[in-house]
Amino acid sequence: MQFDDDAGLDTSQVQDERGSRIPGGGMTIGGGIIGLVALVLGLFFGIGPQELGLTSEPAPGGTASSEAQVARDCRTGHDANTREDCRIVAVVNSAQSFWSQEFARRSAAYTPASTVLFTGQVRTACGAASSAVGPFYCPGDRKVYLDLGFFNELRTKFGASGGPFAEAYVVAHEYGHHVQNLMGTLGRSRDGGTGAGSNAVRVELQADCYAGVWARHATTTPEKSTGRPLIERLTKADIDDGLSAAAAVGDDRIQEKFQGRVTPESWTHGSAAQRQQWFNTGYSTGDMARCNTFR
Repeated sequence: MQFDDDAGLDTSQVQDERGSRIPGGGMTIGGGIIGLVALVLGLFFGIGPQELGLTSEPAPGGTASSEAQVARDCRTGHDANTREDCRIVAVVNSAQSFWSQEFARRSAAYTPASTVLFTGQVRTACGAASSAVGPFYCPGDRKVYLDLGFFNELRTKFGASGGPFAEAYVVAHEYGHHVQNLMGTLGRSRDGGTGAGSNAVRVELQADCYAGVWARHATTTPEKSTGRPLIERLTKADIDDGLSAAAAVGDDRIQEKFQGRVTPESWTHGSAAQRQQWFNTGYSTGDMARCNTFR
């Protein structure tokens, strides 16, 4: 995965709250990656904490205790090629450039969403959350929340191959939820149903498909500032890393690893095979209309 070294990065699309502290503490979600209830019941790679009742109430934002690094250090594509946090900025920029242009092509308006980088715990319009729940999208404030430490755990604890595009897949999946929110389909996951055919699973698989659609167009979507794509190259190895990440967070893989058995009736995100299949559908067709997982 290679970014255009000379491209400028738009850091206004990423809020850096790493090192912030939350006044009063009071987190309602267990810390550490083995926040198993949160993981197996489905917030992992999903939608905000309040959607699953994992927090009692929204709360005001944290108080910054360190300087925001991305605004200072992430200026160009060269920075994205050398720093993980800058790479996230670049992927966010690329994804939002694509969806903005895709919505315009469909005579619709795309509203940008910020990504919030945090460490440990964070308060959102969807309530309080810890890193245990993994990356998530909060429809209440239309923001993606991400602790970068998750990517190491994705590789070491969940068995994904890792790599820059594995990270890009995760970010693109969350922006898939934002697209669903703008299109009015995200709410289908809120009916409380679980299982392989549930709306919760269909919403997550559609977000995987939308991530694939972005990946298909990532190397051809021009940035307004340069007229060139921000991402110059994606290789087969990159896509394989994304597929490895998708499989690692399949419900069946997580359940087998952490509870020793697979219970399809409690699935909320889909199996490893389903997640790979729908990412591949988006990537091979490049057509969001082919991402109708509700049929």
